[in-house]
Amino acid sequence: MAFKRMAIEDWFDRYQYQVEVNIGESGVKFRTVGDLNLALNDLGLRYGHHRGAPELRESIAQDYRGLTAENICVTVGASEAIFSLVAALTGPEGQVLVEHPNYPTLYEAGLSLDRQVEFLPLRYEAGFGLDLAQLEGKITPKTKLVMLTHPNNPAGSIISAQELRAVVELIEASNAYLLMDETYRDLSYDAPPPPAATLSPKAISVSTMSKAYGVPGIRIGWLAASQEIVDAVRAVREQVTICNSVIGERIAWEILKQKQQFLPSAREALLANLSVLKGWFAAQSDLEWVVPRAGVVGFPRLVSGASADGLCRLLVEKYKTFVVPGSVFQMPEYFRIGFGIERHELVEGLSRLDEALAEWKSQRK
Repeated sequence: MAFKRMAIEDWFDRYQYQVEVNIGESGVKFRTVGDLNLALNDLGLRYGHHRGAPELRESIAQDYRGLTAENICVTVGASEAIFSLVAALTGPEGQVLVEHPNYPTLYEAGLSLDRQVEFLPLRYEAGFGLDLAQLEGKITPKTKLVMLTHPNNPAGSIISAQELRAVVELIEASNAYLLMDETYRDLSYDAPPPPAATLSPKAISVSTMSKAYGVPGIRIGWLAASQEIVDAVRAVREQVTICNSVIGERIAWEILKQKQQFLPSAREALLANLSVLKGWFAAQSDLEWVVPRAGVVGFPRLVSGASADGLCRLLVEKYKTFVVPGSVFQMPEYFRIGFGIERHELVEGLSRLDEALAEWKSQRK
C-alpha cells in the first residue's frame, strides 16, 4: 500500500492562493460566515455522532425517497465517503471500475489501497456520455465497485434516468455495487434522474456541501445507502476521523433548511455565466469544447492536440489567473474551466486567458 500526492491537489496547493482571478474552481463561489447569519452560541463543542448529527441526517434523507436517516452517513467531504466505500466494499483481488475523466480521488483511492483499477473512458466525440455497452463489457466477476460521476467533473456531461436505470440493472445482475457521485445533482439545468441509492440496495449515492452550496471549507459530505453499507463505512471512519466537525455539521444543517431559497438563484447565475462562456468559445479557433449540460465546469481542449500544461502555467504565473490543466486528469490536451463564480470575475478571467493564449501561441512558432 502506497499513498502519493494527487497532481490536482498539488496544483491547487501551488497556485490557488497566488492568483487574482480563479476560473478553474469546481463549485459556486464560496460564501462567508457573515453571509449565513448563523447563531452558534448554543453549540456544544463535543464529539459528534459517528454517522453525523441526527437532525442533519434527517434533512439529507428528505431528498432520498424511500430512505431514512438510518441510510445516511455524513462524512468529511465526499472524498472520505469515496475512500471509505472503496476500503469497505472491495478487497485486493477485487476490481474497481471507474469512469474517466473524473475527479482523481475516485481512482486514486483504489490505487492507493492496492485495488485493481480499470477505467471506463468517456469520449469527447460522444459528448463525454456514458457508453452502456462498453460498461457491460467491462464488468467481470471480479468487479466489486463501479464508480460513475454525473453530472461529470470535469466534463459537465449527464446521465439520463433511463440510462441510470439500465446501469442499475447491470449492477444488480453482477457481483458489484454502484457508487454514483452526485455532487452536482443540485446544479442540474433540468430535472435530474432519481438518486441512485433510491433505485437499489446495491446503489450508493455520494454528495457534498462543497460545490452547489459554496461552503467547501466546512468539509461536509455524505453517502446514502443500505444500513449494511452505512455500518461498513462507519467502521472505516472510526479508524480515521471518528466523527465530523460539529460546527461544520451545524452550518450544513442551517443551509439545507434554506436550500429551496438558495438553489434557484445559484442555477440562474451559473446559466447566465454559461451563456458568457458559450459566446467566448464561439470566437475561439484554437479551442473546442463540449458544452456542459449540468454543473459549473467545462473541459475544453486545444484543437492542435498539444499539451495545455504550458498555457496553464503561463496563465497562472504571469496572468495570475487559475485554471486546472488536463494533465492532472491524465488528459494533457485539455484544461478545466469553472463558471460558478461572479460574472465580473469570469469576464476578467476570460480576457486574461485570451492574452495568455495569444502569447503562448507566439512562443510556439
